[in-house]
Amino acid sequence: MNNITISQINSKAPQYEQVLALREEILRKPLGLSLKNEDLSRDHINTIFIAEHHDKVIACLLLHHIDKDEVQLRAMAVYNEWQGKGIGRMLVLAAEKFCAQSGYRKMVLHGRKVATGFYERLGYTITGNEFTEVGIPHFMMEKALAPVVI
Repeated sequence: MNNITISQINSKAPQYEQVLALREEILRKPLGLSLKNEDLSRDHINTIFIAEHHDKVIACLLLHHIDKDEVQLRAMAVYNEWQGKGIGRMLVLAAEKFCAQSGYRKMVLHGRKVATGFYERLGYTITGNEFTEVGIPHFMMEKALAPVVI
């Protein structure tokens, strides 16, 4: 897609404020919640991937290290006007490539029920019963990552 750049940042990067605004707008505000009421300390140890269009963050996802083999994809968000254009797919694929190259063997996530189809199309499978998180239905999902041969 033209003029879309995918990059990796951390919470000290100037784009991090835009990441917070995006997560607030897409992931919390529709639920009547706010990130201001949440513990964001994990953000500072997470790997953050962003999609930018003309220096504006339009999508993000965070990766949280679980152990040497497993990483959690969390807090993925794409602005409404960019949804359905392949941006989320680009981000997930970039994150998976990074994780595979970093030696992780599995990616797990808590997928919102409404988003499970998106993740299933990318090869993720539901691995447990429906549960409630941030007041809405979710499923635990996972995907084995192919090892990278160097």
